[in-house]
Amino acid sequence: MTGTEGASAYTRDLDKNPANYAPLSPLSFLARSAAVFPDQTAIVHGNQRRSYGEFYARSRQLASALSKRGIGKNDTVSVMLSNTPPMLEAHYGVPMTGAVLHSLNTRLDAAIIAFQLDHAETKFIITDREFAPVMKEALSLAKVKPAIVDYDDPEFRQDGEKLGSMEYEDLVAEGDPDFEWSLPGDEWDAISLNYTSGTTGNPKGVVYHHRGAYLLAQANVVTASMGKHPVYLWTLPMFHCNGWCFPWSISVVAGTHVCLRWVRQKPIWDALADEGVTHLCGAPIVMSTILNAPEADQRDLKGRIVEFFTAAAPPPESVLAAMNDAGFNVTHLYGLTETYGPAVVNDWKSEWSELPSDQRATKKARQGVRYIALEDLTVMDPQTMTRVPADGATMGEVMFKGNVVMKGYLKNREASEEAFAGGWFHSGDLGVLHPDGYIQLKDRSKDVIISGGENISSIEVEDVLFKHPAVQAAAVVAKPDEKWGETPCAFVEVKPGSNVTPEELIDFCRERMARFKAPRHVVLTELPKTSTGKVQKFQLREMAKEV
Repeated sequence: MTGTEGASAYTRDLDKNPANYAPLSPLSFLARSAAVFPDQTAIVHGNQRRSYGEFYARSRQLASALSKRGIGKNDTVSVMLSNTPPMLEAHYGVPMTGAVLHSLNTRLDAAIIAFQLDHAETKFIITDREFAPVMKEALSLAKVKPAIVDYDDPEFRQDGEKLGSMEYEDLVAEGDPDFEWSLPGDEWDAISLNYTSGTTGNPKGVVYHHRGAYLLAQANVVTASMGKHPVYLWTLPMFHCNGWCFPWSISVVAGTHVCLRWVRQKPIWDALADEGVTHLCGAPIVMSTILNAPEADQRDLKGRIVEFFTAAAPPPESVLAAMNDAGFNVTHLYGLTETYGPAVVNDWKSEWSELPSDQRATKKARQGVRYIALEDLTVMDPQTMTRVPADGATMGEVMFKGNVVMKGYLKNREASEEAFAGGWFHSGDLGVLHPDGYIQLKDRSKDVIISGGENISSIEVEDVLFKHPAVQAAAVVAKPDEKWGETPCAFVEVKPGSNVTPEELIDFCRERMARFKAPRHVVLTELPKTSTGKVQKFQLREMAKEV
């Protein structure tokens, strides 16, 4: 038999059929856990406890009620919710109808919310009464006129005005707990819509598909070394990249979601101790919240090690040490809205734990290697689209390729084509490739400071500032300068009870790095941040012009 005949034998009479193929979707995770562990606690919210059987039934009721109102494939359902049970139910109930879940950032202003509602062509909104004032204004600005349902949290009563004609529990009660939902017709179908933070101009709508959500959710379980029935505390906003896909991940292992309406010190410590929390995620600001809690609010974890996953800037060595002493093992992740959240992990090697502290910190500062669900990750010269030398020094743009890269930007073909130029997703982050294959960020392309023709990494300057014992948070941006073009300007938050002057911090930096890299100006102030803890450098750039 010839090679051609042999090859054709593998394509003949071996087609996909319902017995051997189903589109990948994270919706199947909840159905399985409800079937296998119906009595296992799925959701904790204040005094509420819901089992997997109830979680699945309520998600189907929500899907049924939405379907009765004409919500179906590719319709947008927007939600303005905190980390509460309806947000978890929406992650299943909305896509069970074929619709697309759009989670609004709860800290946005009315104009940006209105832009998103119109751009997404929202047909239905579920909104928490806490956010009624901004939502009322946004809806008055928006052109779309969606149906509105209010959520009145029974655990934390809100005084906000009712904007719709129905309350969330009444909507769910209308639905059928045995609603016959189905997997998407194509795993490439959209499951959710997440807008970029919009720090420059209007935000872009990032579209996720069922396949990517399925794969990233499972990759989270592997990366987090989650065994059966983990207890996950919601310190990360679920509106941020769909909570890094953890609303779906936890169902893979029939774990417990511990909802947290507000990221506050005492509730975090109480949940850690009383609920037996095993995992949580958050920006570095969450670590500061935990560590700076009054001693009276901190609880004994009785020797348990809690896994903490953080993204954004690598935590300073002093913070990592303090977290370790408090009972937390910190793992550094990296990703973007366009990669479903984290797609890179600083996969720690046991031999690194034996290194001296300064060398350990150097290893910890690296973003790492690709998630198992990501096909490829590297650093490239964006002009030539060739990989930079793996020397830990040559800068290039960090690029991604694989199934956990977004479908593209909603109604923005030009931006999608630019992001996918050359068959790779261009992150806009600048970094280096180390000899062992680990990548390390050096800056956002727009955050590099060019002073007298020399490139200065804002992250490098921030790393030095973080080593000062009085510094709680620091951000460095370019300040226009007549002589040098730009010079580094640092904005610093000082730890409670600490005292330091700008001059002391400038001298501190000059002693530890090339003088031209040290900030010429230091401003002591509270840093403007997004709801996910990212510093809003675009605001700082404007402030720097006035310094």
